[in-house]
Amino acid sequence: MYIRKSIRPYKGRTYTNYVLVESVHTANGPRQKTVCSLGDLSPRPRAEWLKLARKIEDALVGQDDLLDAADNEVADIVRRVRARRATDNGDEVAPAPSASPRAASAALIKVDPSRVTTERHREAGPVHVGYQFWQRLELDRILRDCGLSATVQRLACAMVLNRLIAPCSEHAMPDWIRRTALADILGVDFGGLKEDPLYGVLDKLHPHRAAIETALVACERSLFNLDATIYFYDLTSTYFEGQCARNDKAKRGHSRDHRGDCKQVVVGLVVNRDGFPITHEVFAGNTQDRKTLATMLDRLAERASLRQGATVVVDRGMAFDDNLAEITERKLHYVVASRQPERDRWLADIEDTDGFAPVLRQPSPLNPAQKKTTIEIKTRVDGEHTYVLCRSEQRIAKDRAIRTKQEGRLRADLDKLAKRIAENKLVKAEKINQAIGRLKERYPRVARYFDLSYDPQTATFAAQFNAEKYAKAERLDGCYLIKTDRSDLSGDELWRIYILLTRAENAFRDMKSPLAERPIFHHTEPRTEAHILMCSSDCSMSYELQMGVGHGPRRLGVGTAVPFDDIDPLRNAIVPSVSLST
Repeated sequence: MYIRKSIRPYKGRTYTNYVLVESVHTANGPRQKTVCSLGDLSPRPRAEWLKLARKIEDALVGQDDLLDAADNEVADIVRRVRARRATDNGDEVAPAPSASPRAASAALIKVDPSRVTTERHREAGPVHVGYQFWQRLELDRILRDCGLSATVQRLACAMVLNRLIAPCSEHAMPDWIRRTALADILGVDFGGLKEDPLYGVLDKLHPHRAAIETALVACERSLFNLDATIYFYDLTSTYFEGQCARNDKAKRGHSRDHRGDCKQVVVGLVVNRDGFPITHEVFAGNTQDRKTLATMLDRLAERASLRQGATVVVDRGMAFDDNLAEITERKLHYVVASRQPERDRWLADIEDTDGFAPVLRQPSPLNPAQKKTTIEIKTRVDGEHTYVLCRSEQRIAKDRAIRTKQEGRLRADLDKLAKRIAENKLVKAEKINQAIGRLKERYPRVARYFDLSYDPQTATFAAQFNAEKYAKAERLDGCYLIKTDRSDLSGDELWRIYILLTRAENAFRDMKSPLAERPIFHHTEPRTEAHILMCSSDCSMSYELQMGVGHGPRRLGVGTAVPFDDIDPLRNAIVPSVSLST
C-alpha cells in the first residue's frame, strides 16, 4: 500500500486529498484500488505519511505494534476500511471491539523504546527458502523411513542447506549454522554443536544411499511428472587433498580437473532429460569410462525402475561394441557419438554437401540475444543402425586449435625423449617403450598420427609423421557422428536428444563449483561416498528451485549467478534477539 495525492478544483478553490491505495491484479493488468481516504495530511510532516500507511497496512492484517501505544487515528481508519470491505462483499459489519486487547490486559509492562537493543542477528532468508524445498522433497520422511533418528534428520538438513547456500567443511559448519536462523526453523539448540556429530551423520547416511536415492527419484517424479524414457549418462572425476590411505577407491588416473598430482575418484551420474539427477555411483579413480556402463545400468534398474524400451545416451568414450551389446541385451535403446574409426568411414558423405539440412535453434528465453552455432545434419541408414552426420562451421576452428596445441606438446616431448636416448640417459628398451606408451596415453588425440618405434639393435628412436591420416582428420574438423539403433526418430530429433547430454555436464559443473564438491577432504570411503550423495541431493534441490522460479541452479544468494531476482531482500531477512529495557 502507498499514499496517493489527489487535487480537485471546486468553485474557484483547490482541494487536496490523500488516499491510501493498493495495487491489485485484474484481467486488464495491474490497477490501483482505493483503500480509504485519509483527508488532508499536510499539517503533519511528510515523513509521517509513510509511517501512517505502514501502520494501517499492518493493522489490517492483524500485526500489532509492540512499541507504539494504541493509535486512535489508525484504529478509526481500520474500522472504516473493514466496514467498507464488508459492505462490498455483502457481509455483516462486525462490531468494533470495546477496547484494545493490550489495554484490557493487566499483565502489560512499560518499555522504553529508546533503550531497546537487538543481538545475535541470524540470517533467515536463504535457509528458510532452502528448508521449504527440503520439505517439498520429503527428505525428512525419507530419512525417517531409513530408520534414522530425528537428530540425524535435523543435522542432515543443516548440512544439505549449508552446501546449497554457503558450502564449507564440517569443521567450519557449526559456526555457520549458528549464524543462521536454522535453530529457530528446526526448533533445535545448536549452541554447543561440534563437528564430530556432523561426521557421524555421514557415517549413518552411507548404508542408506540406495534407499535415499530411490525414494528421492520417486518423489521428484511425483512432483514434476518427470520423463522416464530417456537417460543421459556421463562421468567426471573429483580429487582429494591428502593421501587417503584408508580409501581403496582413491587412485591416480585421468583427471578432468587437471590435477594429476592428486588422488581421485570417478563419479558416474545419470540424469533425465530435465537435468534431474537420477542415480550416481562412485568408482575407483583409475577406472576406464567404458568399464562403468554395466554397473550404472544395474543402478538404474535398482533405484529408478529402468524399463525395457528406454533409451540410454552416452558419449563416445563408452561407444564400444561390447557396451552397445550390453545395452541391447537389456532390451534398451542407445544414442551415442561414434568413435574416430567409425567416423572415418563416412568421410565421403561428410564432404558431399548435398543432403545436409540446417537445424533450427532458438535462443534461450533467459538470453534472447544469445547466438547459437550453426548446425547442419544429414541422416543415413546402414542396416539396423541410423547415423546422423553433423557438422558445424564454428566448431572447425575449435577442433584445429585443440589438435594444434596437443601436437605442439607431443612434438616437444618427443624431442626430449629422443635427446634422453641419444645421451644414454635412457638405455633399457623396456623403459623406452614404457615412455612411448605414456606419451600415447597422454596425447591420444594426436599420437595416432605418429608411428613411434624404438630399435634396440641400432639404439635408434623413430617418430614418423603420418601425413595422410593427419589430412583426413583435418577434413573431418567440425564434424561428428551420432549413432542409434532407433528407427522411429528423425535426424533432427536424434541430434536434439544427443545434445541434451550437456545437462549431465551441467550437473557436474554445479556439483563441483557452486556446491563445492571438490576437493574432497574425507579420507575414508564411506564418508567420501556420503559426501558425494549429499552433493547429488543438493543438485536435485537446485533443479527443483530451477523448476520453481525459472532460473538456473545456483547457490541461494552465493556466487555470480542467482536463482531468482529478489535474492538480496532474502539475504537481508534477519532474525535478531530483542532485548526490552523496562
